Amino acid sequence: MPGIVDYSAFIAAVLVFLLLPGPGTLTVLAATAKGGPRGGYAALGGLMLGDWLLMAAAMAGVAALLAAHPLLFRALQYAGVAYLLWVAMQLLRGRADAPAQERPALSAAYFRQGFLITVINPKAIVFYMAFLPLFIDPAHYAGAVTLATMGVTIAVLALLHGSVLIWGGHWVAQRLREQRRIGRWASRAAGLALLGFGARLATD
Repeated sequence: MPGIVDYSAFIAAVLVFLLLPGPGTLTVLAATAKGGPRGGYAALGGLMLGDWLLMAAAMAGVAALLAAHPLLFRALQYAGVAYLLWVAMQLLRGRADAPAQERPALSAAYFRQGFLITVINPKAIVFYMAFLPLFIDPAHYAGAVTLATMGVTIAVLALLHGSVLIWGGHWVAQRLREQRRIGRWASRAAGLALLGFGARLATD
């Protein structure tokens, strides 16, 4: 691949990153549980757009700007914490046992939720700033072609991984609706997990 060192290793590294559980994974699963596959794919679309923007911002040097202005970094960090806590409270207070057909699709809301959870996490910008250069070959760097190849690869892998989460989560959600008490506790567990991610982001 143009300008990419060891393309197969790049794919493997992206897959490892995607498989690590985080707020994005929980967002897709929660959207699927509430809005079905349509809600899950809306949230996934928001996550993918956010990743693209962060990747472009990192390559443009935004991470270096944040490092030079720690107060700005901290402000973004706490904005991310506040939003994660808000989403977590929605899960903790939501009616997980309500039938899916009674819920509005709210695709735009799921898309916005996935997008915001991604772009307000400054650690993700720093990750892209440190991660992408590891696989760029300066001798064969092709500018936009190299970056586009990386971006498309990440998008395809994220779509495949997200599809597994969505359809697997949809199957589990259908089973949980038959066991309403379990469904309520599953929603609360997801909310508590997001609270944990928020606490980690606040204290890191």
